[in-house]
Amino acid sequence: MTTDWNPLLREEFEKPYWKELQSFVEEERRNTTVYPAREHVFAALHTTPYADVKVLILGQDPYHGARQAHGLCFSVQRDVDPPPSLMNIFKELRDDLGVTLPTHGNLESWARRGVLLLNTTLTVRAGQAASHQGKGWETFTDQVIRVVNEKPFVVFVLWGAHARKKKALIDTTRHIVIESAHPSPLSAHNGFFGSRPFSKVNAALRNAGFEEIDWSLD
Repeated sequence: MTTDWNPLLREEFEKPYWKELQSFVEEERRNTTVYPAREHVFAALHTTPYADVKVLILGQDPYHGARQAHGLCFSVQRDVDPPPSLMNIFKELRDDLGVTLPTHGNLESWARRGVLLLNTTLTVRAGQAASHQGKGWETFTDQVIRVVNEKPFVVFVLWGAHARKKKALIDTTRHIVIESAHPSPLSAHNGFFGSRPFSKVNAALRNAGFEEIDWSLD
């Protein structure tokens, strides 16, 4: 990891859980198909330097369909149809800020504007959701959340019960936490739609003296 995250996370790479985790993932790659590709596993940390993080959106698993996952939560490659959860995010973005529905599902531009798009599990077996949960990734990504928590001010966006559990790692006296139901079709109508997370993020940044996020993609 050749970014400014390295000195903050380096100690994790020497811990027993990390070596066990990497052995597990390599064994999975030898015997099955694993997403995302090796070069994209840490894309969130490579695309958004620690120094630039203003917002953290927390996902769960990478997408487990072919060519979808590329290391940024909720994001897919440009030539892949946006999955239902991402389409619901786009619909809420349109209703919240009037942003035109994008023609693709690649969120890399958000990541380059200071939005850390972090999944709590960074790999998955093809076609099998949650197949790499509980293997050690959560220990690592909890540490990522902790080091982001050390920054003076960040807006944390927690969608769904899984993400909201991570609120315990966040100092809510210094940071803003925006939480709601998950954007998946199963729960979007139970509190995600109408939650206006994007305008809330920008209001929080503005009030703290930071530049707002440009949420447009096209």
